[in-house]
Amino acid sequence: MLSTLAASALGLNIGATPAPSSSRGAVSMDLGRPLRVAVVGGGPSGACAAEIFAKAPNIDCTLFERKMDNCKPCGGAIPLCMVDEFELPPEIVDRRVRKMKMISPSGREVDVGRTLKENEYIGMTRREVLDAYLRDRAVELGAKPVTGLVQKVEFEDANGPYTIKYSEYKPGEKKGTPSEAEFDIIVGADGANSRTAKAIDAGEYNFAIAFQERIKIPDEKMKYYEDLAEMYVGDDVSPDFYAWVFPKYDHVGVGTGTVVNRPAISEYQAAIRERCADRLGPDPKVMKVEAHPIPEHMRPRRVVGRVALVGDAAGYVTKCSGEGIYFAAKSGRMAAEEIVALTAGGTRLPTEMEIKDTYLKKFDAAYGPTYLVLDILQKVFYTNNGAREAFVDMCASDYVQKVTFDSYLYKKVQGNDPINDIKLLFNTIGSVIKGNAIAKPDRTFSNPVESLKRL
Repeated sequence: MLSTLAASALGLNIGATPAPSSSRGAVSMDLGRPLRVAVVGGGPSGACAAEIFAKAPNIDCTLFERKMDNCKPCGGAIPLCMVDEFELPPEIVDRRVRKMKMISPSGREVDVGRTLKENEYIGMTRREVLDAYLRDRAVELGAKPVTGLVQKVEFEDANGPYTIKYSEYKPGEKKGTPSEAEFDIIVGADGANSRTAKAIDAGEYNFAIAFQERIKIPDEKMKYYEDLAEMYVGDDVSPDFYAWVFPKYDHVGVGTGTVVNRPAISEYQAAIRERCADRLGPDPKVMKVEAHPIPEHMRPRRVVGRVALVGDAAGYVTKCSGEGIYFAAKSGRMAAEEIVALTAGGTRLPTEMEIKDTYLKKFDAAYGPTYLVLDILQKVFYTNNGAREAFVDMCASDYVQKVTFDSYLYKKVQGNDPINDIKLLFNTIGSVIKGNAIAKPDRTFSNPVESLKRL
């Protein structure tokens, strides 16, 4: 819900070679062959980039994914606008969430969703289903799939090709075969632990750890979550994030996350399991345990030479909510569209500055303010239990619900109602005062080792 509140409120060592020089110039080509593009990573960002390249003239696209049937850990929520924008079939969406229940540290529950129209919802997906669909679509259009783990990106000449060294896994083989191939352009879509980012010295970022259990519950309990998601806040479930129960196809995902106290993630997971225990029933069955890093901010360098980062590899995950699927898909598509245009039909190589001036400038202009506001909101509402109580209290407002849901579902800032915005300001102050009056003090914790690692 915090991702929607924005509008209303305002480790791997890969032995990489040195980063490509930013002085690479545009090169006219008459090679008698198509332009060679590598997309590293087959999630939403990589698949959507590969789709654009596959449709472009005079471009050969290779899509690397280390495990084509991988079940990636993720909450799986997508906004309504993504369904139409990316032409997703109805069966991709497991659940259509039209109600959310916000639960404060003191146990106060606020129901959210009264302002939604009949055809509006938040889509809940399984990444293994969504990713496979997007990837298969790119392959059907002409992208060449390679089941392989990229290990190195090398280059020798400033205007020459990049060499990707990788282990290719053939069907039935457990050990990969060392392989390599040359490419003119690379799109790094290989997630938070991006090897492509390390290869170009894109810089580090702070990250949260998210932990989720996929849990099978009795049918009568699953009925409760048919179109409902729950969000829990409190220092017991996370000192700086939130915990959740999200409905999936035939089970629920229960999880939490934290940046400031990652070693205690198992304690926070135990706490959310305790808080939602009655709703899960007497004998919940854990089907799968998942954990993964979530970038806390964008990387310092997202384009170096003719290598562009997208999705989690670039750091495109919002604060507060940890939302990343839409921005991953959008960044992959946007980067590919701009690069295709710059190649002029596959006849020239774009420069680093050209890619920055198109892809990066357009993405930052469209979504930069959202990332900034959500950063501020996380600092305001996730700092202590009093602020968390205030956050849940504010969510009871129909105005907050309408403006924030509209902004989330359609990824366009809504509102601009000065009178109601002024009312919201005073209501926020009142909620903070009331929240601090009823909230229990946050527990103290010491985590000096993790704190020293933060940038």
